[in-house]
Amino acid sequence: MKIDQRRILAALLIAGGIAGCSSLPGSAQLDAITAQTVKASFRDEGIAKVDRLVQDDSNRECSEAQAEGRAISAERAKAIEAANMKTVQWPSDGKYLGDWKAGEQIAQNGRGLTWTDDAKTPNGGNCYNCHQITKEEISFGTIGPSLYQYGKLRGVTNPAAPESRAIVEYTWGKIWNAKAYNACSNMPRAGYAHILDEAQVRHIVALLLDPQSPVNR
Repeated sequence: MKIDQRRILAALLIAGGIAGCSSLPGSAQLDAITAQTVKASFRDEGIAKVDRLVQDDSNRECSEAQAEGRAISAERAKAIEAANMKTVQWPSDGKYLGDWKAGEQIAQNGRGLTWTDDAKTPNGGNCYNCHQITKEEISFGTIGPSLYQYGKLRGVTNPAAPESRAIVEYTWGKIWNAKAYNACSNMPRAGYAHILDEAQVRHIVALLLDPQSPVNR
């Protein structure tokens, strides 16, 4: 959900009579008040820490642009994508595909990262929250595009073949850090944000690209 915090806060100030006969705070003041209010509304609890509220440059620029109803410039988009591409960690053993069955379980699992979760318990990918993936699963979100027949539509009959290298690498990189390919992508940066580990990313890549996966049948 995209929220214009400045407009909401301004409306609250007016509704509460705080504005009175004086003028509303300026943009910088509203930003400061919003930041203080948000910070005061959260606390460290379990594995959930307030440092999650701190945005990096990529998120901050995109959030500000969306709140103001504008797009970031093409030049800034390229810079953000280049910076995020540098954070992509490619498979340490050179193997991009794991077990698609494990990948399906990860895609179905939406647990993890809440204050009640154990830090030792692997997170889920929650992929179906935004994407259709297999035709067997009838409950899925539509925020992201359908991934059904992802590999088949891209002509990947053998992920190990040289001609498949580009799409295999793209799929890995997109899951690891989506902003490396789309500066203001809404997709979670699964690897970069430590939502999924290397092995889990490998399994998700297999789910999407393995010809034996139900995604491609």
